[in-house]
Order: sequence, then structure tokens, then C-alpha cells
Amino acid sequence: MQASGTGSERVPGNEVLARAAAAEIVLLGEQHDEEDHHRWQAQVLAGLHGLRPNLVIGFEMFPRRVQPALDRWIAGELSVAALLAQTAWEENWNFPIDLYLPLFEFARINRIPMLALNVDARLTRAIGDKGWDAIPEREREGVGRAAPASEAYRDFLFTIYREHAHGDGARSSSGFQYFVEAQQNWDRAMAEALAVRRVAGSSRQPPLIVGVMGSGHLRYGFGVAHQLRDLGVERVVTLLPLSPDADCREIRPGLADALFALPKKPSTPAPPPRLGVQLADADAGQGGVRVLAVTAGSLAERSGLAAGDRLLEVAGRPTATAGAVIAVVRAAPPGTWLPLRVKRGEASFEAVIRFPPAP
Repeated sequence: MQASGTGSERVPGNEVLARAAAAEIVLLGEQHDEEDHHRWQAQVLAGLHGLRPNLVIGFEMFPRRVQPALDRWIAGELSVAALLAQTAWEENWNFPIDLYLPLFEFARINRIPMLALNVDARLTRAIGDKGWDAIPEREREGVGRAAPASEAYRDFLFTIYREHAHGDGARSSSGFQYFVEAQQNWDRAMAEALAVRRVAGSSRQPPLIVGVMGSGHLRYGFGVAHQLRDLGVERVVTLLPLSPDADCREIRPGLADALFALPKKPSTPAPPPRLGVQLADADAGQGGVRVLAVTAGSLAERSGLAAGDRLLEVAGRPTATAGAVIAVVRAAPPGTWLPLRVKRGEASFEAVIRFPPAP
């Protein structure tokens, strides 16, 4: 693990968590479709909860209007299916629920309040189309004007805008300005929701507020942390997961308060190839290996094999036993071709098994 600020140093994980638990707000980043990022978030949440049980977790994934459903979920009143239906998960978030459900279950089991941090996607699109000033106040969902973006944040956003711009992709264009305003409103909405909950209630010890959101809102303190500072929240800690294949050139001082380097995930080996046949050793004196049956749609059928055939050679070598044929097939790398010499009745012919490439 590497802590990143004005410089960088390796710091034990428990020390980083202790520092974070002393903050007002902790921000946990993610790449939305990275399974290990969510497992890391679950681990960090468990560690923070152990150090400071009075915890509240906010999620970018939910628009504010579904807050009542989150409250019912924490109260144990909703099944998973009901939670998905009442929060319109498929409509509001385009990532599998399985990635996030462990986080939601952790909150429910421990009776940790969940906050809906986001605004409706229609508001974000409307600002992106015509700018923040063109949106009537009654349609802004109570979100205030965002603190101005730094030039460094605008540089970061322009690289994203340029990749997705339709038509005029110039930095001076109104399209880019509206794009920045939409992103800032998004950042501001989440910052306001986190900051308001921090001071809510009469507890002498305010809860530790944790925000779970995409890392793009957190890098270098440009987005949500910048808006929190504008709202008067100073003790903010940003933690980001670092995938094994991350571009090292992006790891610079100030990226986050701490980076958690995730280990490389072992790949699942591809299942060994199968011909889709039943084989048996040939009778004495016949030679080859008998094909007893061929599975419909299998590699064997697509290669022209049929029940009653005898395999005389595999990869240019005479076949002796069914086991030897199976061993050769199992050892074939994905995407390769395996030549066979086959006897059918009195005639013989060549066949080729074309193994599919690796997924």
C-alpha cells in the first residue's frame, strides 16, 4: 500500500484506517465494473466500522428520490428483489447488482444508515445540454451552485469530453462548459448530501460519513473533496484502490491520501477442450480407436466425425487407445488445429478439429 500526498511512503493498512477513522468524511473510489474494487471497499468499511461504529455510508449509485427505499432496506423490511424494484436499479445504474450487494448487505446487517447521494440522471443530462443557469431552480433538486473548477480539473475533464464529444470538441465551446457544469453539479450534489448528514442529529459524537463513488470524482481532490472544502469540511480522507494493470504514470503525489495496491487476480484456467465423442479401444487386429457416439453440435460433429468411425491417426501419430486420444485433445492449445486420419467402412479420409480460440 502506498500513501500519496506531497510525497509517497509505504504505510501499514491498519495505520491508514486509523487515520481515516479520525476524519469527518472518508471517500472510497472505485472503477464501477472492477469486482476487486468492491471487495476492497467492503474490507475498508468493515475496518472503519470496527474503529468507529457510528457510521453512515453514502452511495453514488442511488438518486436522492429513492432514499425511503434505502431506509426500509436497513430496517429489514425489503427483500433484495424489492430493493432493486423500489430503487429502479436497472434504470438508474448500469452495473450488475452482484458487485454492490455485499456492501448493501453489510450495511443492513450492521444497521448502518445508507444515503442516496446522486441526483436524477435527467438533471445531469439537462445541465450537459444547456448549462446550469438554464435549469429552473425548482428542477435542481436543492443542489447549490458548485465551487468553480480548478484549471487542473478542467484539464482532466477535457480529456474525457474530447473522447465523447459530438461535433465541436473545442475547449472553448459551450458544449465543454456545460459538460464541466454537469460534472460539477454531480460532485456538488454528493458533497452536499455527505456534509448535511455529518451535522444532522443531536449526537455529541458525529458519525463518520463514508462516500462510495467512482474514482473520477475523487482523483487529486478535484471533485467531491473540492466541493466539501467549499462547504467547510476540512477533515476529508480519500482512499483509492489501485488495480494491478494501472498506468504507473498516473500515480503522482496528491492523487489520493492513500492508494491500496490490489494483488493480481489469478485467471481462471480455460476448461480443457472436448471433442464431444464417446470412444472405445478397437477390437484386436482392427487398429485405431472406435467412435461410439457423437454429441450433436460438438467439435467432432462439426469436423465430420460420425458414430462407427475409427480414428487411425491423431496429429500424425497412430492411435493405440482411447485414453491416448483424449490426452492429445486435452493438451491442444486454444485456437489450434488437430489433424485426424479417419476410417469409415472401407474408405479413409482426413479430418481437422479446429479448436476455438481462448475467450
